[in-house]
This record gives sequence, C-alpha cells and structure tokens, in this order.
Amino acid sequence: QVTLVESGGGKVQPGGSLRPSCAASGSRFSINFMGWYRQAPGKERELVAIISNGGHPNYAESVKGRFTISRDNAESTVNLQMKSLKPEDTAVYYCNADVNRASPTGWLGETYWGQGTQVTVSS
Repeated sequence: QVTLVESGGGKVQPGGSLRPSCAASGSRFSINFMGWYRQAPGKERELVAIISNGGHPNYAESVKGRFTISRDNAESTVNLQMKSLKPEDTAVYYCNADVNRASPTGWLGETYWGQGTQVTVSS
C-alpha cells in the first residue's frame, strides 16, 4: 500500500496565497503522475493540476497563471503553490498519485488519494 498525506491547507483572504503539500510513503513503489484535485460543496471533483515524473505540468484553465505544481521525486512529494486566490477556489483539495507498486505477482498499476485538505478563501 501507498499512503498520501496532505498538509498546508487553511483559510485565507481573497488575493492571498497557500501552499499545500503531499507526501507519499510506502514500500517498493514508483510514482508516475502526481496531481491535485478539488471538490467544492455540491460539485464534482475536478482536476486542478498534474505533473509527470519528468516534471511536466498541466493545469486546469481556471488556475493557469495563479497556481504552480512541483514535485520532488527523491522525497515523493508534490506541492501546489496557490496565489491570487479567489472565493471560487474554496474546496477540499485532494492529492492523487498514479503508482507502480511491487507485489508478489509483479508490478501493479494503482491510483491513490490523500484524505483531503480544506482550502477556504473568504474575507
């Protein structure tokens, strides 16, 4: 199993910044893509940003120019630098990892989610 643990959410005023982080732990695994999704009350979970193990990012249109995703492959961590936050960014943010994990029967492709961290943008 692989565990993802997020930190760094919180409450901030419009225009402010936050930097949630996510750390993956487990044994005998490698991570392909890591990303951040969010889910606002009454809405479906949506992709915010994703980054490949080569460091290539992709962003939702709504956050381009304001959010920056980065990862440290040696530490199995991914960060999301969020600037110029808006009230509509308010949501629970979930870390996601696409993983290859060793098992007695060979390598398994699996997807893992963190427990979520609340981000609230409000004056």
